[in-house]
Amino acid sequence: MIIVAIIIGVLAGFAAIGIRALIEGISLLSFPGTGSILENIISTPWYLIIIIPAIGGLIVGPLIYFFAPEAKGHGVPEVMQAILLRGGTIRPRVAFVKAIASAITIGTGGSVGREGPIIQIGSSLGSSVGQFFKLPSSRLKTLVGCGAAAGIAAAFNAPIAGALFAVEIILMDFAVAQFSPIVISSVLATVVS
Repeated sequence: MIIVAIIIGVLAGFAAIGIRALIEGISLLSFPGTGSILENIISTPWYLIIIIPAIGGLIVGPLIYFFAPEAKGHGVPEVMQAILLRGGTIRPRVAFVKAIASAITIGTGGSVGREGPIIQIGSSLGSSVGQFFKLPSSRLKTLVGCGAAAGIAAAFNAPIAGALFAVEIILMDFAVAQFSPIVISSVLATVVS
């Protein structure tokens, strides 16, 4: 379980790096200029500030609808639903679709943050790794927690907060057997990102 937790931590750390780069790239494409993103947005004509997020939404809507409907929403409730109703099973494509959709939404000026998406992306990676190794549902839930903790840790550079968030909010249960791999994943994700 420790080796799998290491894999999830590293994957989530690289996913956080990738999402940051995607958001920055899409922001620069959406609001070009030589200054910071905020300066570029301020110098953008008012009508484009309305049109660009709308275009982002028009791209994201069909992307989620056709490729991964479970990638809609904030991210945390969907992960909790996967744990409670599906034994921790999250389709692997959710990580990819959520990353692209979130980067487009945030990069085009949508009013969302990256916390929920990185939790769902990390959880999807954790579930996917567990499914790859054909682990039982009880272990799969722990790996979803590993992914969620790693996502929070990588996004905020806060490994202990990520671990506690995963145990308290995502898994809704504290067990020493779960806590060790979750801490390992979140620390490694922080180091990588």
